[in-house]
Amino acid sequence: MEYGFTTAAYVVAAILFILSLGGLSGQESAKRAIWYGIVGMGLAVLATLFGPGAGNWLLSVIMIAIGGGVGWVVAKRVQMTEMPQLVAAMHSLVGLAAVFVGFNAQIELARVLRLKAENAAHEFQGFAAVLAHKTPAEIGMLKIEVFLGIFIGAVTFTGSVVAFGKLAGKVDGKPKKLPGGHMLNAGAVGLSLLLGILYCTGVGPGVFWLMLIALLAFFVGYHLIMGIGGADMPVVVSMLNSYSGWAAAAIGFTLGNDLLIVTGALVGSSGAILSYIMCKAMNRHFVSVILGGFGGDTGPAAEIEGEQIAIDADGVASALNDADSVVIVPGYGMAVAQAQSAVSELTRKLRAAGKEVRFAIHPVAGRLPGHMNVLLAEAKVPYDIVLEMDEINDDFPNTDVVIIIGSNDIVNPAAQDDPNSPIAGMPVLEVWKAKQVFVSKRGQGTGYSGIENPLFFKENTRMFYGDAKDSVNKLLPLLD
Repeated sequence: MEYGFTTAAYVVAAILFILSLGGLSGQESAKRAIWYGIVGMGLAVLATLFGPGAGNWLLSVIMIAIGGGVGWVVAKRVQMTEMPQLVAAMHSLVGLAAVFVGFNAQIELARVLRLKAENAAHEFQGFAAVLAHKTPAEIGMLKIEVFLGIFIGAVTFTGSVVAFGKLAGKVDGKPKKLPGGHMLNAGAVGLSLLLGILYCTGVGPGVFWLMLIALLAFFVGYHLIMGIGGADMPVVVSMLNSYSGWAAAAIGFTLGNDLLIVTGALVGSSGAILSYIMCKAMNRHFVSVILGGFGGDTGPAAEIEGEQIAIDADGVASALNDADSVVIVPGYGMAVAQAQSAVSELTRKLRAAGKEVRFAIHPVAGRLPGHMNVLLAEAKVPYDIVLEMDEINDDFPNTDVVIIIGSNDIVNPAAQDDPNSPIAGMPVLEVWKAKQVFVSKRGQGTGYSGIENPLFFKENTRMFYGDAKDSVNKLLPLLD
């Protein structure tokens, strides 16, 4: 009866997870998709707690309460600007869990095998009971699963910690590698595989080999992500999401938990697909990014001529009052300034005046996939005027005014004009083709990725300096 209930609950939970992933592909269905995921996870936890082999319910309830309480507090305190680093932090926990589960499985396996070898009368329970009935071939497969779980989990853990540091500004966003960078990574992976073979074939002390494998994998995760620059951070977050999924799947195989296998595979494959899509959007080679920018050296960037010309709120408002069509391009600067509500009000006033207002969203705007879409949805911006790059790029020549709020790389013409630019070949929003371009920016800095933008020096561009929220609020009373 227990097995039947657990299996049925797992099937329903898996379906809900699939519906959740599918629903997250659109803004209108995203809220419903989140609830699918919540219900599915709740059902999965209950089925596991009351399923076969479960025990220690009091301890489980206490730990769930503590984890849930911490999660609630963190969710309340974290701002939308901090969401990318929060996601990276969550990935690190999944990776660390995979490492702990792997070591626990090896310790339990060693205990069971020792007691069986001693012919000691012992009644095994829970996971140990499952191990006690495994054949030598099944134990060999279990060791492969433990090795993969620990290796992938350790890489995910340190990689996610470094990504968190870079996104939070606690670690320099520029790519940094030790001398012999890629060879060090390759050597560490190769040595890990050798130690994995020794572990799986039962040569020497198993736990000791796993400890060395974990240390090597910790280094690989750290060094790999340290070698990736800030411009590629959105891809890194998605890639680490994929890693965490495969680590979870490896845990599922180790524990014999079908739902964990399915869920991990869903997360792992969807994260990998998203990473590939984002690499295409940035004209990056997928393998190059995941190897830490392999082969990414470029020559000297082109000289930029001209100067950045500032404009005040009156000048921007005058241009908006005369315009018929307006396109707003949001970026991470809008998130930092928490300007989405002010931008929403600006949109409302312009549309009320009969002007066509649309938003142009680049696939990697912000530091997390979908970051800008979430902010605009939160501010009640209508879904139908929020367009992706491919849908709006051809319309810029017929656009009167473009307002850029805290974006840099995604509107940088150097991607098309300068073959030596770090973002050469990256598809960008061609905003410079509009009649007038206004850039809301705090100052003259190059931004997170450190890449200079020739757009700011063009004749039809004016710099609207200041905090994005304050700048947009200054425009509101000046509009007709």
